[in-house]
Amino acid sequence: MTHPGDQTGSTPAPPLPPEIHALQTRTVGTLMSSQVLGGVGVASGIAVAALMAAEISGRDDLSGLANTSQVLGGALITIPIAALMAARGRRVGLVTAYLIGTVGAALAITAAVLGSFWLLLLGTALFGASSTANSQARYAAVDLAPPSRRGRHLSFVVWATTIGSVLGPNILGPGQALASSLGIPPLAGAWLFSAAGFLLAALVVSLALRPDPLLTARALADHGTPTGPRVRQRGSMAHGLRVILASPTILLGTLAVTGGHIVMVSVMVMTPIHMAHGHAEVEVIGFVISMHILGMYGLSPVAGYLTDRWGARPVILAGVVIQVTACVLAALSQAGWSLGLLAALFLLGLGWSCTMVAGSGLIAGGSSVQDRASVQGASDLTMGLSAAAAGALAGVVVQYFGYDWLGGLGALVALSLGAYTLTAGRRG
Repeated sequence: MTHPGDQTGSTPAPPLPPEIHALQTRTVGTLMSSQVLGGVGVASGIAVAALMAAEISGRDDLSGLANTSQVLGGALITIPIAALMAARGRRVGLVTAYLIGTVGAALAITAAVLGSFWLLLLGTALFGASSTANSQARYAAVDLAPPSRRGRHLSFVVWATTIGSVLGPNILGPGQALASSLGIPPLAGAWLFSAAGFLLAALVVSLALRPDPLLTARALADHGTPTGPRVRQRGSMAHGLRVILASPTILLGTLAVTGGHIVMVSVMVMTPIHMAHGHAEVEVIGFVISMHILGMYGLSPVAGYLTDRWGARPVILAGVVIQVTACVLAALSQAGWSLGLLAALFLLGLGWSCTMVAGSGLIAGGSSVQDRASVQGASDLTMGLSAAAAGALAGVVVQYFGYDWLGGLGALVALSLGAYTLTAGRRG
């Protein structure tokens, strides 16, 4: 069921030497731990960003800009983080990204206190660095993985985000109580949990991600042993984009993660506003977002297993079908709380998981160790910039046309990805 050019689902490679296998196991465990903590931070902030933007600005059509700023910031911060990883490895890059995210959370709290919309956008832009860290961690998980298990190792790290990400939106109530005790606006309490989660994630990565998996993979590629001179890395975004465009496999992977992310972000960022229009309580909104995040991460090991077993293209197509279903259910949902909207948001996340895991597997498998950091960074930059634009447009669509139109447009994007995947499969 695989297609030529699929790097996942291919003939198994020889087993790793015992010492490298042990290092790979420790690496995945460390990244899973940091993802739990980082997931709490990311999900806590995302759950209240649109609500806080609407509250500070007094305009629903500007509410999506907070999440858009977060996505855009994460995309742009990928550029220096990818270069840093190419030069100094995964550990330094991940720690730096989490620390920048901490600064962003602090600025968001300050913006809430001052009632400054523009400071909120600056804070959420820097906050986006935490998403960069969470996103790049999935690639760190497969630096040393054998091709036959690349999808599963990648998906384990994606899955670990489930715990923190589901917990994050459900601590909005305690966050409000904490904020009240500190004398700051209620919604700002969520950002306190974000800052704490990022700092702890940075600490875990700094202490435990040793030796660095990317530097080790580089040394193995150069000399066949985990010691010795480093192979030259090409870390520029321009070089990464050239490699993506030259490789049908990596291009399909990039379009898969980008298309799935566009659909997910555009519908997700406006769902809290859609629910608030129906007078849903903040705890109920947090619950729906947490179920969405459960869909994003909870079944990712299944997507990883199927990617290794069947190849990436069938899993991408499954994600397309699921996202189209989700968008239709969202378009038909009433404002406020409904079971249909809950199902839509869960399926929206599940479809994203399929496109993200399978697409990332193609990107990781199709790039050489010399190009790895630049290709993966360029892919995430493309994904982030596209999703940021979609998030900005989502607010305008909902303001002037309605949430139902947003769901319909999301379905069209997903169908376009499906058509390209089928066409690329026939060409392959």
